[in-house]
Amino acid sequence: MSKKVLVTGADGFTGRYLVRRLAAAGHEVHGLVHHSPTMPVEGATSVLQADLRDAEGLARMAKAMQPQWVAHLAAIAFVAHGDADAMYATNLVGTRHLLEALVSCGTLPEAVLLASSANVYGNSTEGSLDESSDPAPANDYAVSKLAMEYLARLYASRLPLIVTRPFNYTGVGQSESFLLPKIISHVRRRAALIELGNLHVARDFSDVRMVVEAYARLLQTPAATGGTFNVCSGRAYTLQEVLDMVKRLSGHPFEVRVNPAFVRSNEVTVLLGDRRRLDECIGPLEPIALQDTLDWMLRAP
Repeated sequence: MSKKVLVTGADGFTGRYLVRRLAAAGHEVHGLVHHSPTMPVEGATSVLQADLRDAEGLARMAKAMQPQWVAHLAAIAFVAHGDADAMYATNLVGTRHLLEALVSCGTLPEAVLLASSANVYGNSTEGSLDESSDPAPANDYAVSKLAMEYLARLYASRLPLIVTRPFNYTGVGQSESFLLPKIISHVRRRAALIELGNLHVARDFSDVRMVVEAYARLLQTPAATGGTFNVCSGRAYTLQEVLDMVKRLSGHPFEVRVNPAFVRSNEVTVLLGDRRRLDECIGPLEPIALQDTLDWMLRAP
């Protein structure tokens, strides 16, 4: 059955993919954006401009729309973002404004997905992390996301909340401020040299298309309500393995230089997610190999 869906951050990297995924399934998708998008949001029935810090504006929007599903993706998502005040205002206070708007909009939504982050686990725990792992946020972004999770608990009796903790994921259209798009961009420009940090750390990388498939299924699964879910591949690759894949796929033999300024002290060697809880709730997801994701990014127009 078609649902009226509100996707915040609809013009962002993940938002654009989720809007298309939900629209393709026959849902009526409305996007919420901070600034007027420079490109159309494909699949959106409408795109509304609003500021999460504007509580009254959000309340008016929610009352007029009365969405059945909500996917809250809007956030300042770059860990190294320089304005901590803006990060907390958007990620924490903005989320509170949205939840207040949904509580008072007239008809309560059937599902509200809040995108948190695996960054809440921090960098101190080695190996595979499940949802019971102790949080240990190590930067303002992670703190803002963990605080958002605690805030959400105040609304758990009034709204059908679902919290996701995505690990690293990538795909066509992600900003080059993130690691894998940075590497892909260097190769597409046929650059002779790239400077990186520790090549031996291993991380869990997923494809954005798998992530939005998980989000879409969680929204339509009543048993997901009240749950917190890792969204991840469950497989870790070292940066050196990623570089070897890119070289093999591209045929471009670029030089890699380790820049000491990019090497973090006491960095955890292996960090990956356990997604058994997610699979038990929504069923197994079709795997997308990292090599296929990298090839897609290399071949993109």
